[in-house]
Amino acid sequence: MANGPNYRVPFRRRREGRTNYYARKTLLTSGRSRVVIRPSAKNVVVQVTDAKLKGDVIRASASSKQLQKEFGWEYGTGNLPCAYLAGYLLGKKALKAGITNGIADIGLRTHINRTWAALKGVIDAGFDVPADEEIFPEEDRLTGKHIESYARQVKEAAKEAGDGGEIESASEYQFGKVKDSTRISSAVADVKKKIDSKYA
Repeated sequence: MANGPNYRVPFRRRREGRTNYYARKTLLTSGRSRVVIRPSAKNVVVQVTDAKLKGDVIRASASSKQLQKEFGWEYGTGNLPCAYLAGYLLGKKALKAGITNGIADIGLRTHINRTWAALKGVIDAGFDVPADEEIFPEEDRLTGKHIESYARQVKEAAKEAGDGGEIESASEYQFGKVKDSTRISSAVADVKKKIDSKYA
């Protein structure tokens, strides 16, 4: 560790790699609400927050777990379509709360496809966030058609093997715990309709 009279110890959250204070200062001094997107392995949390002296105030919040509890989502909560729906839900909740715009706070993550998917959901809900359209995943990935295609391939390979072997076991492990993964795009559309109905 460095030492000497000119050495300055960074803030704890900077040392832990959790906060970029230069970027945070830029976000806070904008004076606008922040759309905070934080994905984990099995969940995506999206919030609209305002910075106050005593700490951030959460004005609206949504998560992919909430989609299961309130809107009948029966698939994984850590995938791209679910991140998109979580963002869409937040956008609708924020608009109903009278918040119409903000800026994106994506944190320090480097693998951020789900982050962009969630942000796309927020924007599609009608919430105004400045963003370049080129960063967003393709529409087929947002609706889960890539998952449908992969599920069909694995299931077809398992049927061809037909001996209870490794491929069939892999198919059961990946897709046996959820509803038919070849219909995930229609489930995305159904959940969007339910969100629109609740937050009309």
